[in-house]
Amino acid sequence: MASNFDSRIPGGPLDSKWTQHKFNMKLVNPANKRKHSVIVVGTGLAGASAAASMGELGYQVKAFCVHESPRRAHSVAAQGGINAAKNYQNDGDSIFRLFYDTVKGGDFRAREANVYRLAQLSVDIIDQAVAQGVPLAREYGGLLANRSFGGAQVSRTFYARGQTGQQLLLGAYSGMMRQVDGGNVQLYSRREMLDLVMIDGKARGIIVRNLLTGEIESHEADCVVMCTGGYSNVFFLSTNAMACAVTAAWRAHKRGAYFANPCFTQIHPTCIPVHGDLQSKLTLMSESLRNDGRVWVPKNKGDKRAAKDIPEAERDYYLERIYPSFGNLAPRDIASRQAKFRCDEGRGVGETGQAVYLDFSDAIKRLGRDKIAERYGNLFQMYEKITGENPYETPMKIYPAPHYTMGGLWVDYNLMSTIPGLFVAGEANFSDHGANRLGASALMQGLADGYFVVPYTVSDYIANNKVEKVSTSHEAFKAAAEGVRAEISKLMSVKGTRTVDSFHKELGRLMWEHCGMSRNEKGLKEALVQIPKLREAFWSDVRIPGDANEINTELEKACRVADFIELGELMCRDALERKESCGGHFRDEYQTPDNEALRDDQNFCHVAAWEWKGASQPPVRHQEELKFENIKLSARSYK
Repeated sequence: MASNFDSRIPGGPLDSKWTQHKFNMKLVNPANKRKHSVIVVGTGLAGASAAASMGELGYQVKAFCVHESPRRAHSVAAQGGINAAKNYQNDGDSIFRLFYDTVKGGDFRAREANVYRLAQLSVDIIDQAVAQGVPLAREYGGLLANRSFGGAQVSRTFYARGQTGQQLLLGAYSGMMRQVDGGNVQLYSRREMLDLVMIDGKARGIIVRNLLTGEIESHEADCVVMCTGGYSNVFFLSTNAMACAVTAAWRAHKRGAYFANPCFTQIHPTCIPVHGDLQSKLTLMSESLRNDGRVWVPKNKGDKRAAKDIPEAERDYYLERIYPSFGNLAPRDIASRQAKFRCDEGRGVGETGQAVYLDFSDAIKRLGRDKIAERYGNLFQMYEKITGENPYETPMKIYPAPHYTMGGLWVDYNLMSTIPGLFVAGEANFSDHGANRLGASALMQGLADGYFVVPYTVSDYIANNKVEKVSTSHEAFKAAAEGVRAEISKLMSVKGTRTVDSFHKELGRLMWEHCGMSRNEKGLKEALVQIPKLREAFWSDVRIPGDANEINTELEKACRVADFIELGELMCRDALERKESCGGHFRDEYQTPDNEALRDDQNFCHVAAWEWKGASQPPVRHQEELKFENIKLSARSYK
């Protein structure tokens, strides 16, 4: 179904759209900024940088963190690096090449204007990080070091060993805490957003639960910026931290924010394989490892010899064989599918057969163990602690796992959702990655949105809208808070027989089997039968011990799982409607003779944005048509 919702992409040449748009946007004078308030939900890279930047401008910012400290945001888990088109290596990189690689990497399912702006801002992010003292790696001569990541043939990924996300977050966190100390930012830790408050059709505040006391709190502001990350925990097992959830975004969706491309989820090819039924999360091994590690499986099916006993002639370095131009640095969706194909053929390794090798023996011979340890030492140490195997002596075993979500709340060029006054930044929005995110682009997007986009667009919104002052005594706040209390009371009163985790695991198995690395019509229709049954069972048989008015982690999980179940149904519906394969969305029915994704640009070159119509009504699918004026739509090839 078509829709007239406006993406507000400015006119003019691609390379000057953002510059001209910034000039055309209205400003708020410094003295008046102090009179306006902004809520920031989430304090990872996007949230902390947005709060720091708007606090620095003089706005009164309220920042909400689900953890006891923003330093525990899931952004710390990012290992390998952050992309920027600095071209320090003089190897042919440019803003346009980063733009091109990102659009192609996303399989031509992202907006050109947003992606080009991201590439432009990438160079500013590095300058910001260096000024903050972020310890990015350097070459001997003093220049910042770069390495390669998937989907690119240049070295543009800046890094801080295997701790890039943590170091960048500490930079943003220090900027935010400076504003906390200065009184411009109020930090509310251990709060979880459970509803969005709207007055006169605009986002005016949030309802949160204090996770320490159980108290339901109301907070008002002139607008809300949501920076709450992705939803890969819908699969139960993922690389995401256990607290990562869709709840804040889903509650906003129910208030009228369209949810875009929910089926576009990324399976990361380089994760430690599942090792048992009691596992609660998976561990990522950085994509940077594919710079020096070679991926292979035995040539012969059922070959269970130890890796060292399989001679070179009997090994299949399949990424190097199939994609000679990119080799082991093929994009994530492609590398993941190829690993699955090899295991499905019966050539997987390890006890389960659900793994492939990532082998560093050639790199160690070429560079020496010390150089490999210098580059990846903490990652090797982490792998050995988890698996008990030494990757310097025997190849790592890896297998794809749910990691990042390209789908999210729909936003226009200003990062504003379909709800006026609700801005969405970082992984929580859909805007920059299309159907597949290239490695090292998540940190880039989160910081670009927080440091350099939201401060401008929020100011323009405030300057253009006469925002009346409201208080939490307003009826809209009272009604929203009462709705949250009623839902919690309903959950607590079920007193069933099953744990929250049992429902989450069942949902995860359904989603992985039917809407995971590959999907097909039969499986998706089966999931759309089973998920409503699971939702009914959840609301009639879940058991939550303890009390609502205290620390209650099971209640926290139950609220999140209730939303994951509803999201899972929308993901399957979205995947069923998109009758093509593109990026991370791989429909078995739509593939080329050599098993590559087969796009349908005539019918599906658009963003699918879903509108909530209530629990008893099917959602409405809207379309934002995508136009490619600067890059030619073509078959995506890395061969």
